Amino acid sequence: MLSALSVVFAFGLLVIIHELGHFIVARLNGIKVLEFAFGFGPKIIGFKGKETNYSLRLIPLGGFVKLYGMDAEFDENGNQNIAPSNDPRSFNNKKVWQRMSVIAAGPIMNLVLAIFLFIIVFAYFGIATANNTNVVGTLIEGMPAQAAGIQPGDKVVSVNGVDTTTWNDLTQAIHTMPEKDITLVIEHEGQQRALTLKTELDAASGRGLVGISPEVIYEKASLSEAAQYGFKQTVSFTRLILVTLAQMVTGETKAELGGPVAIVQAIDQSAESGWENYLGFIGILSIQLGLLNLFPIPALDGSHLVFLLIEGLRGKPMNPERQSFIHFLGFIFLMGLMLAVTYQDIVKLFSGKG
Repeated sequence: MLSALSVVFAFGLLVIIHELGHFIVARLNGIKVLEFAFGFGPKIIGFKGKETNYSLRLIPLGGFVKLYGMDAEFDENGNQNIAPSNDPRSFNNKKVWQRMSVIAAGPIMNLVLAIFLFIIVFAYFGIATANNTNVVGTLIEGMPAQAAGIQPGDKVVSVNGVDTTTWNDLTQAIHTMPEKDITLVIEHEGQQRALTLKTELDAASGRGLVGISPEVIYEKASLSEAAQYGFKQTVSFTRLILVTLAQMVTGETKAELGGPVAIVQAIDQSAESGWENYLGFIGILSIQLGLLNLFPIPALDGSHLVFLLIEGLRGKPMNPERQSFIHFLGFIFLMGLMLAVTYQDIVKLFSGKG
């Protein structure tokens, strides 16, 4: 039950914040909002506000804000109703920069959400730093240290007879011995014992590894410090995501896409490992969602921005029917991609590779 709630909360927060960005900026620019929806497909429940319909729909994989005049509307008889050209509250009657601000507000709000979540983590839980002691924090599964029986909390007193009082001493001694037998003196609950194990070679660095990580300590930050770290963390993850995507496109990195199933698994795992990891992971997902929506892919916010930019340069909009057709093709592509990655996720799940 708790796992399901953690997934629903994460998806709900990401979608609602994104659509809230569109909603708020549309209202600030005097645009009438016809509907604010969470999810797609048939409506489950809903209510009408002063002029906006609020609804919860069957498929919880997104949401939308329907703006008056942005798309052609249809009445109950299927007749097309187009907003009057002189209606000041119509989306298409606003200036190009106003419409662009409405479209860009959704992705921007996702980046703002990430900053806010990181601030909470740093201010309430603290900033994670590696402790420079000889105490083992975590073990990497399948590596020599775990196979030898070393446990979190154990102290590595020495390596090959050389005292290791700090983590720097410890790693330096192990890194210089790739693919060699080494003897560690381990202290567990006050009792010392010697273990001999063989290090593994890290192909990237040429260093010897046994699969241990230091203890992580959390130092709480002031609100101003947390705000600075939150902004820097968001910028850092944004840069990392963009670089990784560029490497995937150029073939430098293997392209690996995760669908809804993989995301649900990751959210569940982050929730089990503590609130700080859970909130931080939602922050990373929010950055990814914001960046994805800025890509010029038809049916996403980025493509709307491209069309508006073209309109601004040409001085007149593109053919509405052509735009609708391009967005329709983009929607079909995105649905097909989602089905493909979901199928991959399910195959990995049942094959034990996920």
